[in-house]
Amino acid sequence: MRSEAVERVELIFRLFDANGSGQLDSGDFDLMARRVVAAASESAEADKERMAGAFRKYWETLEAELDADRDGLVSLEEFSACTLSPERFDATVAEFAEALGALGDPDGDGLIERPVFAELMSAIGFRTENIHALFDAFGPSEADRIRVATWVEGIKDYYQPEKAGIAGDQLVSPSA
Repeated sequence: MRSEAVERVELIFRLFDANGSGQLDSGDFDLMARRVVAAASESAEADKERMAGAFRKYWETLEAELDADRDGLVSLEEFSACTLSPERFDATVAEFAEALGALGDPDGDGLIERPVFAELMSAIGFRTENIHALFDAFGPSEADRIRVATWVEGIKDYYQPEKAGIAGDQLVSPSA
């Protein structure tokens, strides 16, 4: 597995550990869903519900696939297995990515404006400078927008262990 993939997994684990316990549990995903949905004030209720559902499914998939000792908790070691076997998580990651993309496009034009992107990514817990570096890596238009499809593919790429030099690596660099 590439070192970049390890860094990406460790970062997302820390962010998903919303309560700071050092392990993931269902409450972390409920808390994260509330934060992200609250940041999407202009989005439709259906898109907010879809996002909350995607967070629930993400947790249910992790618990079913990775909670080796069935204690209702997923450790970093257990979570790292999602990078070792991405095919087990492709559908869940795709659903999550598409829900987040839809949430970021409240007017339905297929484009995400930088402020909306920044709000959602901040709600997840990414650092401001890394958020903007990622947005820039996606190649925004002159109107400072990116395509929803570009972001969705970027999220999927983030979880691929063989990928390096991807836009998502901007999220793990100490100073983007």
